Amino acid sequence: MSAKGDMCYAWTKDAGIKGECGGAVTSLLKYALQNHIVDAVLTVKKGVDIYDPQPAFVTDAKELDACAGSLHCGTLLLPKLIMKYLDGAKDMKVAVTVKGCDAKAMYELAKRGKINMDNIFMIGLNCGGSVTPYTARTMILEKYGINPDDVVKEEIDKGQFIVMLKDGTHKGISIDELEEEGVGRHLNCQRCETKIPRQADIACGNWGVFGEKAGKATFVEICSEKGAKLFDGAVKSGIIETCAPEAKGLEIRGKIENVMVKMGKKNQKKQFDALGYGAKRLEFMQKESSRCIKCYSCIEACPICSCKDCMTKDPNFVIPGRIPPNFMFHMIRYAHISPSCINCGQCQELCPMDIPNALFMHAIQTEIQELIGAQKPGYDMTPSPLAYSEDKKDSGFVFIKMP
Repeated sequence: MSAKGDMCYAWTKDAGIKGECGGAVTSLLKYALQNHIVDAVLTVKKGVDIYDPQPAFVTDAKELDACAGSLHCGTLLLPKLIMKYLDGAKDMKVAVTVKGCDAKAMYELAKRGKINMDNIFMIGLNCGGSVTPYTARTMILEKYGINPDDVVKEEIDKGQFIVMLKDGTHKGISIDELEEEGVGRHLNCQRCETKIPRQADIACGNWGVFGEKAGKATFVEICSEKGAKLFDGAVKSGIIETCAPEAKGLEIRGKIENVMVKMGKKNQKKQFDALGYGAKRLEFMQKESSRCIKCYSCIEACPICSCKDCMTKDPNFVIPGRIPPNFMFHMIRYAHISPSCINCGQCQELCPMDIPNALFMHAIQTEIQELIGAQKPGYDMTPSPLAYSEDKKDSGFVFIKMP
């Protein structure tokens, strides 16, 4: 029987699954759906090409084969879809594939009573970061000298962004080199420290698969009792086969995670220092946010924004009809969200005016953590001492009471 903290190599026994790294993730999802452990699977699949990842709501296990494989060129976050379109999984069980920011968003929405975690099964996917579709196409054309339409697959491995072509050849360039030249991963991904999403029930990836199993198996870490039960059931059913991980593989996995976490902290300092501090930072934030057209894209995309009535629409604070809005519009949002921001980057990536909202909130959050020792959001169900929740009586806001 598996237990929290157990690790192994796993691969599918289903010949029809053509997933990456042995297809263990697709097999787990199939097992859960076919055995009615869940009612549906929410995951990601390729759209018109590799630059077009789309959310996939699957109730027929056969459709999961089309969702196998990884996609790094896109901007998606799944938890808010559960809140908006699946009633927060109140009356249905859902298996969800999650990267680090997805897992953190799930916890933050659950804290606010917007998602029923009892009905959620999270299959975590190790994540080295993602790239915007436009940046990926431009980068591949200009830095790699390759037609983006000739690329059939991409991956982030061994510190490189690697593209594979139709003829089977591949080319990789150092992530550091790309990002020094202003391309590469999203800025929030560069700052991220959550590379292995242990908030999930099971964490899966190719890091640490060593020896003859490299490329043919998935490294699996059990992260909860729920995950252990699901995994053991899949193994017992015969859909998944496992073996103990190589000692060298364990060492490699630890080193990869450690290097990427250090890189995230280094990029945080670099990006936060560039904002300046105190009055200089405030002045910079005012200048950047003055481009706002009040489209509300940042609020619609944010997984933390879940209040029924938004204070940014309150005429007592924000002048109606004014474009750009007065700075209070942004201050309300930064004050409300930054203590609970999970650094998913949605508000920045989807802003038509390229306002670095995610950078501002992550910087504010870091200062709050240093000032009062607040816990990082999205790692468990502990609320931030500065987080707000909706007061249903008058649609105002009240402090969440700490235990």
